[in-house]
Amino acid sequence: MSFLGHLEELRWHIIRSLLFILVAATAAFFMKDLLFNTLLFGPKHPDFITYRALCKLSKWMGLGADNCIDKLPFGIQSRTLAGQFSSHIWASAIAGIILGFPYLTYELWRFIKPGLTQREVRYSIWGMRASTFLFLSGVLFGYFLIAPLSIHFLANYRVSREITNEIDLRSYVSTVSTAVLASGLVFQLPTVVLILTKLGLITPIFLKKYRRHSFIAIMTVAAIITPPDISSLVLVTLPISLLYELSIFISAIVSKKNAGGQRANPN
Repeated sequence: MSFLGHLEELRWHIIRSLLFILVAATAAFFMKDLLFNTLLFGPKHPDFITYRALCKLSKWMGLGADNCIDKLPFGIQSRTLAGQFSSHIWASAIAGIILGFPYLTYELWRFIKPGLTQREVRYSIWGMRASTFLFLSGVLFGYFLIAPLSIHFLANYRVSREITNEIDLRSYVSTVSTAVLASGLVFQLPTVVLILTKLGLITPIFLKKYRRHSFIAIMTVAAIITPPDISSLVLVTLPISLLYELSIFISAIVSKKNAGGQRANPN
């Protein structure tokens, strides 16, 4: 195929992916009770699974019931005429992106598949599955850990007892959706490293050399997507650091295969 032919083929893969995301977002829009009352508003209730788990962990560690949550002192309201509708659209779009990510990955795989050998096709299938697994794991991590920790910290933070927390709906939806989607994207780190290593842009030596710099970057990202307290920072920094170490391991394997392929085909 010519260069323009490849662009045309890529265009149709992108169009199909966007259509799938649109269908998923539309389905989420019509399931607003599940989307809002069950999912989005779940972390604002004291009986949310994360809060109950932290309470049990606190008692198990002998810290008593100090970390148990009886109530979250804030209400949610819409301050603009179109606030509820725009929040509904935004939340549905985020849900569509999350639900459509596996299909988006599949379409990208279909685009590159004709240029792969049979062996590379087999490896790429596992890579596609791993990418989807990492993204969904990040989404769950953001929803069950980052979002409730952020909500709990920010809802209880006070500069004065004269102030009552009445949170705008769009602010709440943005906080939860950003935490969830950002976590899913951050968990794609091993996939990005694999691709860059395959292209020869980075090596495991490079990743090891700048491990300390990357740790600072990881802490910065963790500080951005989490509330400013030490426990939340540690809970987020640890898994991302483990993903970085996993990325070094993956990069080493890919570099070794690249070197073996170059020796087998010196020309």
